Amino acid sequence: MVALIVGIVLILLAVVACVPFGLAWWQDVVVFLRGSLPVLAVLIGLIAVFIGIADIKDRMEAKKEEEEEAKENAGK
Repeated sequence: MVALIVGIVLILLAVVACVPFGLAWWQDVVVFLRGSLPVLAVLIGLIAVFIGIADIKDRMEAKKEEEEEAKENAGK
């Protein structure tokens, strides 16, 4: 319950900080987002590459296991 209240309060403070009649930090937020988007895109891209490589390895391993099972079944 405390975490919910703290979360709501922090969200409200962030909204008040960004609106023009509050602290008017909107321009700073936009500058931060513009600067962080390329870095975020690189990180997401790296994660996607790692997931793709892991997926390819898993498919190759599954194919090898299927071939071994087929050989074992053919031998019986």
